[in-house]
Amino acid sequence: MNLNEQYDFRYIKPEEAEDACDIEEECFPGAEYCSREEITERVVKTPESFFVAADRETGRLAGFLTYIATDEEAVKDDFFTHPECFRPEGKNAVILGLDIRPSYQHRGIGKALMREFCELKRQEGKKRIVLTCHEDKIPMYERMGFRNLGISGSVWGGEVWNEMDKILS
Repeated sequence: MNLNEQYDFRYIKPEEAEDACDIEEECFPGAEYCSREEITERVVKTPESFFVAADRETGRLAGFLTYIATDEEAVKDDFFTHPECFRPEGKNAVILGLDIRPSYQHRGIGKALMREFCELKRQEGKKRIVLTCHEDKIPMYERMGFRNLGISGSVWGGEVWNEMDKILS
């Protein structure tokens, strides 16, 4: 069975906010994760900023990526905590996090979620996808077609991040 038969790739539903909060807490340590309040606020204000993989059998979220649409070219720390930065008409999509529930990891869900998301954004006319990651994740994102742009200006969570992008054609 392929992943598109097992998982529904779509935007989040308001009633799934708690599930997304649980996944965020499982995936990101301390200062790197967004609070339950911040996630819930974003789900309520901009549900289209959460692209999920929902397990068709259980109904649970296997994972999600969260992003903002913007005309900005680089990741800014305000993107993580200010849903008003979301600009649906923006030419770029900045991924703020890719969270796969630990019990669903190593099944290709993150790669499939990213592939589906990039295709959707390409069809919507977005020009590029931008994200930040820790150094150990660079090879994973390079396999997904991203290029490393070097150290990011973002210091979200007090961390050093690498900025990467993918041009959509």
